[in-house]
Order: sequence, then C-alpha cells, then structure tokens
Amino acid sequence: MSRRYDSRTTIFSPEGRLYQVEYAQEAISMAGTAIGILSTEGVVLACEKKVTSKLLDNDGSAEKLYVISDNMICAVAGMTADASILVNNARVNAQSYLKTYNEEIPCEILIKRVCDVKQGYTQHGGLRPFGVSFLYAGYDDRYEFQLFTSNPSGNYSGWKATSIGANNSAAQTLLKKDYKDELTLKEACELAIKVLSKTMDSSNLNSDKLEFATLSLSKTTPGKVIHKIWGESDIDALIKESGVLDEKSQDDD
Repeated sequence: MSRRYDSRTTIFSPEGRLYQVEYAQEAISMAGTAIGILSTEGVVLACEKKVTSKLLDNDGSAEKLYVISDNMICAVAGMTADASILVNNARVNAQSYLKTYNEEIPCEILIKRVCDVKQGYTQHGGLRPFGVSFLYAGYDDRYEFQLFTSNPSGNYSGWKATSIGANNSAAQTLLKKDYKDELTLKEACELAIKVLSKTMDSSNLNSDKLEFATLSLSKTTPGKVIHKIWGESDIDALIKESGVLDEKSQDDD
C-alpha cells in the first residue's frame, strides 16, 4: 500500500502518514547510539563511534559532536553530511543573534529555528527530509542547563535523559531505571558509560568506539560556560574508573 504514497514527501497516505519522514527516522535508527543526560552540574553527551576501518587517519576530531556556540553543543545520529548543513545553519543563527542583541541566543529559540528548516523540508515538493536527529545540550540564564532532542519531522522536546540512534529503546529503559534528579556531572558521565556498554554491539569498550562531551559552568569564572570534547585518554580513564569492563567480564563468565 505504501508504494503508491511514498514517492513524494508531500503526499499523505490514507492513514495520514508521511512515509518519507518515517523512512528518514528509520535511517537514524540504523546509526550509532547517542545519549544525553542532564545533571545538577551540567550536561553529558556520549556517542557510539562507528569505526569503519583501521586505515582511517584519526586526527582527533569528533565525528558526531559539534560546538554550536559558547553556550551550546550537540550530538547527532544519522547522516552526518546532512547534520553539517544544519549545524552550520545553527551557528549562523547563533552568531547573528549575538551580533544583534549582544547576548547568547536562548537554547530553545535556536533549536526552534533549526527545526523550522527541518519542517520546511517535509512540506515542499522536490525536497527530501534531513536524515538526522540531534541531541542539544545548552545553558542560558533563564532555564540554566537544558537537554533537547529533535527529529527529521521538525519536532523537538526537552528531556532529563534520552537517547537516539540504534538500540534506542534499550537505552531508554536503562536510563529510566537508573536516572536520578540529583545526579552530579561525574555520576552522569558514569551512567552514560554504563548505558552505552550495555547497548553497544561491541564487547570491547574503549576510546576508539566512543565520543564524549560535557557542558558545565566554570568554577573560577562565575557564569562562564565550559564545553569540553573529551580526548581518548580522558575517555579511557573514565571507562576504567566506572568499572564497566569488570562488570562485563563477570557477566560473560
């Protein structure tokens, strides 16, 4: 039945579905898992990195994590080429707002502007939806730390902890079970590692397979937001400290 209605983004099926948007969401469910966790001290973003070849030159840059502005970072799941276009759009909007009003753009306003672009690509003929979902971590003076997610349809929503990408439902179940409102940033990092260790297909967890970023406030300069994309040594140290490898070896035994 769907074949008659899935050739155009703008055609509704008799059941009221837009198949091209649903196909875009299916593409995201095949991508590596990305997790976001809100804590009292900041926000954690953690991503599964799909290593396609040992011959790839690792220059240390992140594959799925982007800095949007001084107050916002994001993680992506899906087609990273599509993500680059939307990230550039978000950066231009953030800098334009800063230039006009001399202050950082509030998180939700920026996310809404990016989602308006995504929604436009579901409503006009000759276009296809962006095959990417985002996790946004941000800080502003009014709502402080925030975590949002958005999908190809242009919908966005705020979360305390969530995941996108492959094994999404399993990760959500683990987050529901272990998330607490009073988590510190360190505890949130350990929870992200724990969830990824149980949802990733790989049995051997290390920095080659993970990307990690945190957003927090400076302890020395009041009001200054610090975003940090972690290096390999920091990720390996966190994995070792969290003890997930020991738990995994016990489960295998």
